[in-house]
Amino acid sequence: MARLNLLEETRYEKLPVSVYSNQHEASVAVANRIADLIRSKQAKGEKAVLGLATGVTPIGVYAELVRQHKEAGLSFKNVITFNLDEYYPMKPTAQQSYVTFMYDNLFSHIDIEKDNVHIPDGTLDKDEVVAFCLAYEKQIEELGGLDLQILGIGRTGHIGFNEPGSAPNSGTRMVTLDDLTRRDAARDFGGKADVPTKAITMGIGTIFKAREIILMAWSKKKAPIIKKAVEGEISGDVPATYLQLSQHVEFVLDADAASELTRFDTPWLVKDCVWDSQLKKKAVIWLANEINKPVLKLTEEDYNNHGMAQLAVEQGPVYNINIDIFNQIQHTITGWPGGKPDADDSQRPERALPAKKRSIIFSPHPDDDVISMGGTFIRLVDQGHDVHVAYQTSGNTAVWDDDVLRYMEFAIDFTKSIGEDTAHLQKSYEDMRAFFPTKQPNEIDTQEIRNVKGFIRKTEAISGARYAGLQDDHIHFMALPFYETGKTKKNSVGEEDIQLTIDLLQKIKPQQIFAAGDFADPNGTHLVCFKIILAALDRLKGKEAWVEDCWLWMYRGAWHEFETYEIEMAVPLSPQEVIRKRNAIFKHQSQKDTPVFPGDDAREFWVRAEDRTRDTAQRYDRLGLAEYEAMEAFVRYKF
Repeated sequence: MARLNLLEETRYEKLPVSVYSNQHEASVAVANRIADLIRSKQAKGEKAVLGLATGVTPIGVYAELVRQHKEAGLSFKNVITFNLDEYYPMKPTAQQSYVTFMYDNLFSHIDIEKDNVHIPDGTLDKDEVVAFCLAYEKQIEELGGLDLQILGIGRTGHIGFNEPGSAPNSGTRMVTLDDLTRRDAARDFGGKADVPTKAITMGIGTIFKAREIILMAWSKKKAPIIKKAVEGEISGDVPATYLQLSQHVEFVLDADAASELTRFDTPWLVKDCVWDSQLKKKAVIWLANEINKPVLKLTEEDYNNHGMAQLAVEQGPVYNINIDIFNQIQHTITGWPGGKPDADDSQRPERALPAKKRSIIFSPHPDDDVISMGGTFIRLVDQGHDVHVAYQTSGNTAVWDDDVLRYMEFAIDFTKSIGEDTAHLQKSYEDMRAFFPTKQPNEIDTQEIRNVKGFIRKTEAISGARYAGLQDDHIHFMALPFYETGKTKKNSVGEEDIQLTIDLLQKIKPQQIFAAGDFADPNGTHLVCFKIILAALDRLKGKEAWVEDCWLWMYRGAWHEFETYEIEMAVPLSPQEVIRKRNAIFKHQSQKDTPVFPGDDAREFWVRAEDRTRDTAQRYDRLGLAEYEAMEAFVRYKF
């Protein structure tokens, strides 16, 4: 019976999928399977032939294999490896090289024979590539093929660098990279312009010959493409769908990557559910959007025809369900993000008391505050709350080199105008002009250049916060040390990061904290900054009385919004407030037009922000709520 239930739950899935609660558990599980294969082959006196992948996804697997080598005696003497791909052209010593990646994350820490390591050669002349690829295939065949191939998946659906349009029988070859793939890699190269346009990759046909294939994916960022790969039709537009044809494949996912699969996203379509308040709200909103009806117009027939008969029977009549959900959504809307004084707050998202709250807005980068919640920021100040803003990082990696020269030229001219000596400034300026033309992709700037870039972003942040109404002593620059590497890859969070946050919190003793909960931020800084805040609050909890009366609200940044059923506070903005927010964003001139790291969205940040908040308002309108110009959304995090 249990097996039948599982088959029903997974009936939309066209290949085997294993889901773990987090990527660490999933990575350990995959590493254990690799270790078991290696030991099994060792016992038989045979070689284990592994196909390996690069990127963020397999790092945890490699870390666990290294741990087992060092702590559990796992030997790699009998292991032969073939990597999936490499950029072309690419020097093996380059920071972005997959040779560098593999040695940094695995090979340098284990006892594998160097002659047993095979990675596509990014230094070949073009006329040598075809012969190299044929030899690569021949080496794998002569060893009897791959015992196990591990894969990640790109947002285009590529496996290896087999981009959309790749043939299912393709072999190792040179390919042209998709634009989205290059945009995703831009941060590693210091900008998309420096990302190679070509790569050498194993083909889908080569991958298919492996006796076992494991595709791994973590995070909500991968959820949409995982749904297409697992539940979609086989198509060259999504190369990973070809894996549906294999009898030896398994997808290993964390809960976030699996979140859009039918059994997790809309479970009422495949099984009976335990209808808690959150699931009921999600289902009713889904139904309203699915058939394009306001919530209060949904009928019993609508429920029955769309997999929600169980809810109608157990908690109906459906009109009562509709009214309940409508009221829940309506009660999220407030024009008083700090709480409305002298009002009944039982149906409001924020407390009425204290009437004037101490609020702190944590901004991971120097512009996230106004981009993400600029309207609410201004509203809090206008309504008389004691608002502080804390910029957690300098953001100094996201400034164009040209801007540095422009500001240095200004500094030199100004210094001359007041009769001061400019010799030192002029020397620094000449050094910078000499450095920039020779700068390699993602090469660390000199300390002076990093300082100037940080000063540019600092002055912009001050200007934006002042425009929102803050006094200078309410504007705080934390410059958390984890960020200050000069590289896109940051250090691990340290004690100083947490202590600086504790010190600021103890100084302000806020009743409200606003923090970036945009964990799909492709640059990763938002999640790190949020975890630092949580670590600080965890240490203060039970020791500082004010913490018990402090609420933490998460906002989302330029990347995407909360789902409607998740939203707990929606702050409507008037047309005039949308303009004020736009003007605050405009203060960040270095991020205007084309920022250094735009993500995969060509729109300017202010356009993204306005489109996102208008879309949130329209989603509420379609459900039958009042029509507003725009809305900023928040979810409370209970710590």
